Amino acid sequence: MKIICIDRNYTDTESDEPLFFLRPDTALLRNNDPFYIPAFTHEVEAGCELVVRIDRVGRAVSERFAHRYYGSVGLGIGFTARDLLREAIDRGLPWERARAFDHAAALSPAFIPLAELGGDVQRLEFALEVNGALRQRGDTSRMRFGIDRLIACVSRYMTLRTGDLLYTGTPAGADAVHPGDNLRATLGGCKLLDFDIR
Repeated sequence: MKIICIDRNYTDTESDEPLFFLRPDTALLRNNDPFYIPAFTHEVEAGCELVVRIDRVGRAVSERFAHRYYGSVGLGIGFTARDLLREAIDRGLPWERARAFDHAAALSPAFIPLAELGGDVQRLEFALEVNGALRQRGDTSRMRFGIDRLIACVSRYMTLRTGDLLYTGTPAGADAVHPGDNLRATLGGCKLLDFDIR
């Protein structure tokens, strides 16, 4: 099972294709378990994003057929060790220490069938609250690369398998979290994530 993470999908980039990186399955944080800030960083940032679960094996998937490869969506929160990421970018190093560490990818316990959300994956709204205050608001219609385009592009380079998770990118508002914070995320008004930072 792969965790495929899209970067800069709500901002302008010079790339004609989506930018993506991978996280290992050990990065998953499930069941609304608390997130413990690792000892190796002093600056952890959290960003909420729509997650698409892949339902069938696909390689070099045509964009017009990509909708056949998923049927439900959930939410995720990606954690980044921002201090380590700055260092990696400055020195031209890989990003794994900053983004692929254990429990860096929170995943909602439930996925919702698209049919229950209106059927259009590009017309979904989600939000993240931190300590009850709105931190992020996302609208999939504002993605630079839509879900079907993401699946087509990623599958050009690697085979998608049943159970793979596509974290589709975070809108503006990702920011630092601290011990004692509570994170709550909703999709279409349904609460899918609710856990604490320790």
